[in-house]
Amino acid sequence: MTKGTGRGLYVVFAAMTLDAMGIGIVMPILPGLLRELGGVADVAATYGLLLAAYALMQFFFAPVLGALSDRFGRRPVLLLSLAGGALDYLAMGWSPNVWVVVAGRILAGVTAANMAVLTAYITDTTDESGRAKQYGRMSACFGIGFIAGPALGGLLGMVSLRAPFLLAAGLNALNFLLALVLLPESRHAGERQLLRLGALNAFTSLRWVVGMPTLARVVMVFVLTTVAGQISSSLWVLNGEDRFAWNAAQVGWSLAGFGVLHALSQALVTEPLTRRLGERGAFILAAVADSLAYAGMAFATGGLAVVFIMPLLALGGIVGPSLQGLVTTRVGPDRQGELQGTLAALTSLVGIVGPLLFTTLYSAGRDLWPGAVWMVGVLVYAVAIPLLPSAKTLATPRA
Repeated sequence: MTKGTGRGLYVVFAAMTLDAMGIGIVMPILPGLLRELGGVADVAATYGLLLAAYALMQFFFAPVLGALSDRFGRRPVLLLSLAGGALDYLAMGWSPNVWVVVAGRILAGVTAANMAVLTAYITDTTDESGRAKQYGRMSACFGIGFIAGPALGGLLGMVSLRAPFLLAAGLNALNFLLALVLLPESRHAGERQLLRLGALNAFTSLRWVVGMPTLARVVMVFVLTTVAGQISSSLWVLNGEDRFAWNAAQVGWSLAGFGVLHALSQALVTEPLTRRLGERGAFILAAVADSLAYAGMAFATGGLAVVFIMPLLALGGIVGPSLQGLVTTRVGPDRQGELQGTLAALTSLVGIVGPLLFTTLYSAGRDLWPGAVWMVGVLVYAVAIPLLPSAKTLATPRA
């Protein structure tokens, strides 16, 4: 790794943190802004549709940004997305009606698809053996930003419902300036290939993955574990309020506590664990830890039990970086952006379906056994772990 690209990684981590803060800042005050603007019959339903539209745009545009960065370089695509995000948040901050907010959230989903570009930059500038460590650091940065974002948004929202959007615009502008001044290009002109139109289509990219059996199996495991992760993110608040009688403050403290544990696990545990066990071994250990945590949540009878379960959930968070480290070894450098775009698109697709599925299952089984839905996560891991290719298969040369 050269000095320039090493510095670039710090810019990428800063961009990820500020991105997450920008996303989290607007979440607490978006329903209030919809009420203030008026013209919305059902604020809750509209809020849900905005979240779904945001995720849907990421599904379609993550492969586009990833493929464009393969062709034109990571730096210009990232700069374009950051500038677009700043202008988008600025427009929403001064929105005169609800339709500007709707258009703004759609555009925000497009610009936030730059996750594929950030991940591809890490792949470009890191040896295969060190990628899981850097993905863990990136995940930790996202977690830190997502802890700070909602807190800032809630505080600013008490002053003005427009102020959080303006702060989000400022964070994106700061992101843009950091990348403009400090971020070197990681994919030079001689390494780029002609743009294939099929790479811009999320469904075409999925067909490309399916055509490579080993890669397809690792990606399938990635999807299954992402589905399992939707259980905790979708049900944490509902589960705490219904089963443990948590109030808003207790819910907030539990989320903050888990966020800290998750960030520490990603930043400090991922690298030594993958170095000792390899990405495959680290995945299996993390998957077992997550399964035990889900089983514990299924049978927990009080909020105190969650305190002992959260470290297992934090260790389970290493599932993502270890799988991303594995999947990058199956594709050459010329298609890393397309690959990361495909993974980001799949994550967005799961983000649309997962909350609807698990909240429905929770509601259906709440009277009989409110913890039953957590056992679905255990079953998902029971399928995912055996599906992962063997160490011998993963060691074969990539196609």
